[in-house]
Amino acid sequence: MQPDHHDDEAEDQAWRAIVDNYGDRAEIDDSAPPTAPPTAPPASGAPFAGRFGDLRAFPSENEDEPFVAAEEDEGFVPPEPPPLPRVEPDRMLAWVGVLGSPVVLLCALVFAISVPEWLGYLLVAGFVGGFLYLVVKMPREPRDPWDDGAQV
Repeated sequence: MQPDHHDDEAEDQAWRAIVDNYGDRAEIDDSAPPTAPPTAPPASGAPFAGRFGDLRAFPSENEDEPFVAAEEDEGFVPPEPPPLPRVEPDRMLAWVGVLGSPVVLLCALVFAISVPEWLGYLLVAGFVGGFLYLVVKMPREPRDPWDDGAQV
């Protein structure tokens, strides 16, 4: 099957027209009335066709702003959340070592603050020690053997 030159020429002309008119703004005739998009009646095979009628026929409660929901008399008020659990002091110290030591070292580096050598070693030891402590204290088995970890 050989390509038709007529189709190639028509396609080339269409592309030339696009390139020639690139950036031009379309002119809209303001005197023409706007046309509404055609609406098709629901297909007779649709499961809910005609069951609820035309929902657009019902006037909204607030004609000026149709998308504003009506005020409800009673709204859902969630219960107070439970208090946050308290962290044990040894785990808090480990977290301070894991998170605080890199922050102190990074701030010293960014602000060009010279820290004594012993303090640098102490911060590195705090990070490594806190990390190891948290790993050792991790529970070995899940809370519930059938728990996949998802919580709602």
